[in-house]
Amino acid sequence: MNRTLIPALCLLLLAVTWLSLSYGVIPVSVLDGLIDWLQNVSSRPALIIGEIRLPRTLLAIAVGAALGLSGAALQGLLRNPLAEPSLVGASQGAALGAATVFYFSLFASLGSLATAVAGLLGAIIALLLMLGLAGSGRPALVIMAGLAISTISGAILAVVLNFAPNPYAMQELVFWLLGSVSNRGLDSLYILIPSLIVGTLLIWQQRQLLAGLSLGDKVAESLGLSVSRGSRLTVLGAAILVGSSVSVAGNIGFVGLLVPHIMRPLVGHRPDRLLFPSALAGSILVCVADICIRLLPPGRELKLGVLTSLLGAPLFVWLLWKERKRWL
Repeated sequence: MNRTLIPALCLLLLAVTWLSLSYGVIPVSVLDGLIDWLQNVSSRPALIIGEIRLPRTLLAIAVGAALGLSGAALQGLLRNPLAEPSLVGASQGAALGAATVFYFSLFASLGSLATAVAGLLGAIIALLLMLGLAGSGRPALVIMAGLAISTISGAILAVVLNFAPNPYAMQELVFWLLGSVSNRGLDSLYILIPSLIVGTLLIWQQRQLLAGLSLGDKVAESLGLSVSRGSRLTVLGAAILVGSSVSVAGNIGFVGLLVPHIMRPLVGHRPDRLLFPSALAGSILVCVADICIRLLPPGRELKLGVLTSLLGAPLFVWLLWKERKRWL
């Protein structure tokens, strides 16, 4: 792996973070706003930077890192470049959990955090069902179980949408599902950051397994690695990352699928070396996409998940075409 890759990605992430804090309808000094906000000084820069732009930027960074890391882990585990975070079923479980807030007003005492908490609980329930259904923990069984839970959760979510008590609740849920990091506060990070830490540690501990699996199951087992246990822990970490991200920001597609593709040639196609660069690149991608949304003319805001899909789909087709030409 190129030794300059990680430092370059870190510097690029810092630059994108500063740009995200700087850009907005109202021009303000980022340094003045941060200083006033940290010192609890009531001023317009402190309000704009500390209460609006900082939470949005940090949330974009955390969500991007979670999606990029989970995508790289699953692709390495399955040795399949088409694997993506939604395969584990946590995203649909989180969406179904969030629907209970919109329709049944659960966790009303939590205020703005109600959707995130319900989404996280939905992801946890879906994860437990998936792990119970997977049984042995073999990668193929784990993904089949994840697809089954995802399909069931999606079907129930469709029923909930069909029998929406009023059109406003359905519209609010649909907009939430499209994905966005706007209009969120720092309290959303209280849910996302612990989940990000736990999921990252679970996946990072299995990086030797990912390297061994690139040579096959038998080789990994001959190296003393537990494929079954390691696969379950890797999927568990990915599901925690995806579920917490969806519970806070809704569905943001193609990040976990495309980022590992872009980074893989830069790390020598090593799945164990792909994890950290994918997390950094995912943060950069989501943050840049959010900045692009703010560059659009004022009016009805384009949702972040819609933009990532619009940008990701053509890029994915190009990558697929490139891979196809290699095998012809």
